[in-house]
Amino acid sequence: MSEQPYLGTLFVVSAPSGAGKTSLVSQALERDPALTVSVSHTTRAARPGEQDGVNYHFVTEQEFLSLMEAGTFLEHAQVFDNYYGTSGDWVDEQLAAGLDVILEIDWQGAQQIRRLRPHAVSVFIVPPSPEALRERLQGRGQDSDEVIERRLREAAEECRHVAEYDYLVVNDDFERALDELLVVFRAQRQCLSRQSQRHETLLRALSLADQ
Repeated sequence: MSEQPYLGTLFVVSAPSGAGKTSLVSQALERDPALTVSVSHTTRAARPGEQDGVNYHFVTEQEFLSLMEAGTFLEHAQVFDNYYGTSGDWVDEQLAAGLDVILEIDWQGAQQIRRLRPHAVSVFIVPPSPEALRERLQGRGQDSDEVIERRLREAAEECRHVAEYDYLVVNDDFERALDELLVVFRAQRQCLSRQSQRHETLLRALSLADQ
């Protein structure tokens, strides 16, 4: 899949587990109708309240590997004991239609996206402190102490890749972090390369107005 001129922007949003990425992206989608989020395929089990096709496409490991071999995924990664992948065709369709697509993926997936879509814009979200991250993971009540400790180790590994991203958002105050994230999304729409595609007829008319 080669890079093409799209009307929409591809955004990569990464964060350690517990940093609030999912909540921030969910609120951003509610406030900005030009945003959409990719629904990834995963082999992990659905959590309480999650729906197939809404939160993720839940598949077996064999199904995932078959899709991977068929070249379905724009990016894929193994996180903990599970696989995650993003459908390339779906992403391209949304971008061509003028929507901005958010990929909620980890640093491994982000590296793959940069190679295949070098114009993608990336954002990394962090908690205000390691202590706050531990409190959030414990407060979710979803994981055992062993899993929490593993997630904290993985969080440290994730944060070592912050320098690879274009933007950093610190999720200390939720509303402020949300505003900062929305600013990144909306500012990219004003870039000359995007505006030139959207308003090609207008710009041509203006350039010929004095002739």
